[in-house]
Amino acid sequence: MYDISLSNGTINAVTDKLLPELQAWRERDLEAIYPIVWLDAIHYKIRENGRYASKAIYTILGLNIEGEKELLGLYLSDQEGAHHWLSVLTDLHNRGIKDIIIACVDGLKGFPEAIESLYPETEIQHCIIHQIRNSMKYVASKNQKAFMADLKCVYKAATLNAAEIALDELDARWSDKYPMVIKSWRSKWPTLSAYFKYPEYVRKAVYTTNAVEAVHRQFRKLTKTKGGFANENSLLKLLYAGILKASERWTHPVQNWNLTLSQLAIHFEKRLDDHMAL
Repeated sequence: MYDISLSNGTINAVTDKLLPELQAWRERDLEAIYPIVWLDAIHYKIRENGRYASKAIYTILGLNIEGEKELLGLYLSDQEGAHHWLSVLTDLHNRGIKDIIIACVDGLKGFPEAIESLYPETEIQHCIIHQIRNSMKYVASKNQKAFMADLKCVYKAATLNAAEIALDELDARWSDKYPMVIKSWRSKWPTLSAYFKYPEYVRKAVYTTNAVEAVHRQFRKLTKTKGGFANENSLLKLLYAGILKASERWTHPVQNWNLTLSQLAIHFEKRLDDHMAL
C-alpha cells in the first residue's frame, strides 16, 4: 500500500522486542487460588535440525476470584502427555498458585493423577465434548445417529441419578457392538459426571474445555497462513501478540459469576473463605 518493503531480518528485529515482555509475562506471579482452570494443548510444526517437528503448546486459562479470565501461561513441549503436564503444573505452583477448585481437562490418560500430585483437593472435570468426539470415532456411521441420541440422554440429564440410568440403558443397548466405548464412559464416570452436582449456570462453565478452545481459535486465526515456524520464538511471539489482543475483552466477570462463586463456596467449604470479599 505504501510501497515499502521490509526484509525478514528487519521484521524479526522489530518483533524480537516482544521477547523480554513475553518472558516477564511467563514468569509473573499468579494469584493464590483460581476457582476454575481450563487446560488444553494445541499443536504446531516448528523447524528443528533441518526438518519440521510437531510441538505441543500447553494453554492454561484461569478464572480468578473476581470471575475474570486470565491466561496463566503458555508452555511448549515435544508432545502432549501427563509427564509434561506435571512440569507445567509445577511451574504454576512455583509461581504462586496454591489451590485450584475445579480443573477442566481433556481425556488424556494420567492427567488427573498429574493434577492430584500437586493439587490433591482439586476436583477434576473431564471434558464431555472430548469424550463424545473420542467415542464417536469408534461408532459405525450407520449407527452414529441412534447412538448419539442415546448418549445425549446421559450427558444432558437433569440429575446424576437420571444420567446413571441413561448410562445403564446405553450400556444395555450398545455394549455388545461397542464395548470399548462403554468401558471408557464407565471408567471415567466419576470425573465425567462431576458437573451434575451444580445448577445449569455452573455446569455450562465447567463441563467442557470450550473456554480455552476459544483461545485456540484465536491462535488459529493468527497462524492459519503458516505451514510451520522457523523456531520456537517466532511461534511464541505471534501467540503472545494474540493473547494481548484477546485479553482486551476480558474486562468483566463471566455471566452469573456471583451465583457461581456462591455455589463453589458451599461445595468447597472454607477453601474460598479467605479470598472472597465480605
